[in-house]
Amino acid sequence: MKNRSLQIRLIAANFLEFAVWGAYLTSMGRYLGSHGLASNIGIFYSIQGIMSLFMPALMGIVADRWMPAQKVMGLCHALAGAFMLAAGLYGNMAGDAVQFGPIFALYALSVAFFMPTIALTNSVAFNALVKGGLDTVKDFPPIRVFGTVGFIVTMWIVDLLGFQSTPLQFVVSGALSLVLAVYAFTLPNCEVKTDQKHGSLVEALGLDAFKLFRQKKMALFFMFSMLLGVCLQITNGFANPFLGSFEAFPEFADTFGVQHSNILISISQICEALCILFIPFFLKKFGIKNVMLMAMLAWVLRFGLFGAGNPGTGVWMFVLSCVAYGFAFDFFNISGALYIDQETSQDMRSSAQGLFMMCTNGFGATIGTLSAQAVIDHFVYLPQAAGATPHAVWEGWQAAWYLFAAYALVVAVLFWIFFDRKTSAKQA
Repeated sequence: MKNRSLQIRLIAANFLEFAVWGAYLTSMGRYLGSHGLASNIGIFYSIQGIMSLFMPALMGIVADRWMPAQKVMGLCHALAGAFMLAAGLYGNMAGDAVQFGPIFALYALSVAFFMPTIALTNSVAFNALVKGGLDTVKDFPPIRVFGTVGFIVTMWIVDLLGFQSTPLQFVVSGALSLVLAVYAFTLPNCEVKTDQKHGSLVEALGLDAFKLFRQKKMALFFMFSMLLGVCLQITNGFANPFLGSFEAFPEFADTFGVQHSNILISISQICEALCILFIPFFLKKFGIKNVMLMAMLAWVLRFGLFGAGNPGTGVWMFVLSCVAYGFAFDFFNISGALYIDQETSQDMRSSAQGLFMMCTNGFGATIGTLSAQAVIDHFVYLPQAAGATPHAVWEGWQAAWYLFAAYALVVAVLFWIFFDRKTSAKQA
C-alpha cells in the first residue's frame, strides 16, 4: 500500500510536469506564424536548447550539493510559471501588434527555469523509487507514461478551446506550472551530499559528472546523444505550421488534420505513452546500443513520412509518422535517462542527468532548431514571401522533411559503426 501511494504521488508529478510543456510545445509555432513571427519560430524553440546548455546542470549541482531536488524543482516551477503567465497575458493584450522582444524575453525566462525541472523530476522519481525498495527499470516507465498523458491532455485542451493560434496556450502552461510548484514541495525528500571534505574545485562545485567523458563508452554516448538531439524539436516547432499551410488548398482546407492539427499530432504522444511500456523489455533483450539505433531509424521514418503525406488521401502517412515518433522519442530519452542512472554513482546522479539534458535538449536541440529554421526559410518561407504558388511551397516543405530524414539516417549509420558493441550488454 505504501509503495502504491508513492507511485501515485510520482504519477501526479510526472503528469503535471509534461502537461506544462504540452500546452504550448506543439502549437506555439502556429501562433507565431499567424502573428508575423514565422521567421522567429526557430529561435523560440532553440532557446530551450540554449538554456539546457547550462541551467539543468546548474540546478542539478544545487540539488546534489545544497538543496533537496524536490525543493529546487518547486522553486524553478514557481519562476517558470510566473514568467509564462506574463508572456501569455502580454501576447493577449498586444493581439496582432505583438512584438518579438517582449514576448520572447518573458518566454525565454520561463524556459530557463522550466528546462531543469525535467531532469529534476527524473532524479526525484529515481530517488524515491530506490528508497521505496522498487526497481527503477521496471517501475519508472509506468510512472513516466503519465507524463505523456499529461502532455496529450493539454494538447487537446489547447486545440479544442481554439488556443492553437493564440497566446492563451501560454496562460494554460503558466497556471499548471504554478500548481506543480506547490505540489513539488510535498514530494519525498531527496538527500543532499553532506560530505564536507575539501577536494578539487570540480568536486566542490559538483561538476563530477563531466568526468564521465573520460570513459570512452560514456563519451560516445553523450556525443551521439547530442547528434540525435538535433532531431528532437524539429517537428514540435514546424509540424503544426506545416499542417496549417494546407489551408491554401481547397481540397485540404477543411480536413481534420488542418483544422485540428494538435489532435492529429497528439497521436505521436499517444504512441509515445504506449512505447514507454516496451522499454524494460527492449533494454533487457537488445541493450542500449540497439535500442538507440532503433530510435535513430524511427526518426528517419518520422521525417520521411511527413514529406510524403498530405491531410487527405495521404493522411495515413502522417499517422504512421506519429507512430514512429513514439519509438524515436522514448527509446532515446527514457532509455538514456535509465542508462545514466545505472552507470553513475549516487552522489553525481542529478548532475549526470543534467549533463544528458545539456547534450540533447541543449547543444543538439539548439543546433537542430536553428538549422531547421534556415532550411525551412530557404525552401518554404523565402519562396512564399516571393509569391510562390501553394504547390511550390508544399514542394519546399517536402524537400525540407526529406533533408531531415537523410540527416537522421547518416547519424544512425555512424552510430552503428562507431558505438562500442560492449555497451549493448543487457541491462539488469
